[in-house]
Amino acid sequence: MQKIKKGDDVIVIAGKDKGKRGTVLRVVDENKLLVENINIARKHKKANPQVGEPGGIVDQAMPIHVSNVALYNPQKGSGDRVGFKILEDGRKVRVFKSNSEVVDV
Repeated sequence: MQKIKKGDDVIVIAGKDKGKRGTVLRVVDENKLLVENINIARKHKKANPQVGEPGGIVDQAMPIHVSNVALYNPQKGSGDRVGFKILEDGRKVRVFKSNSEVVDV
């Protein structure tokens, strides 16, 4: 089970986008995440007239390392560390370390 999954609300804790919040769009591999409006790079794209794609400079979200983001805790209002806990019914769930609130519902 991963500590940060697709669809989670995260906050950047290190790097050029420090303090920004976004939603995880995709988990690239076990160490990289694609977060919306975070780590945007300007890429020069060549036109493809056969498909009808125009060329030019486009903004593209680049992967960010998982150590540079923290799961956003709405009750605390900031990022928080994540741990795991096994409930009475045997389910393994993610919990915030600061207040032991369950992340997964």
